Amino acid sequence: MESLRELGRVLLLLGGLLAAVGAVLYFGGRLPFRLGRLPGDIIYRGEHTTFYFPIVTCLILSLGLTLLLWLVGRFRQ
Repeated sequence: MESLRELGRVLLLLGGLLAAVGAVLYFGGRLPFRLGRLPGDIIYRGEHTTFYFPIVTCLILSLGLTLLLWLVGRFRQ
């Protein structure tokens, strides 16, 4: 019976994560900032090439995922 309880927790977590990703995708265009086009992201436009490295976006996503995984680990104890 304990394995079903654990499966329920995993399904709830995955459902919450899926809902959060869906909300970001749905409301992403209405935010005052564009994720992926933040100040600090590196864009180099040459004559025939464009190089884009979203460093600030990567840092923000990393902080968000770190916080999320920390919270999940905290509630699993």
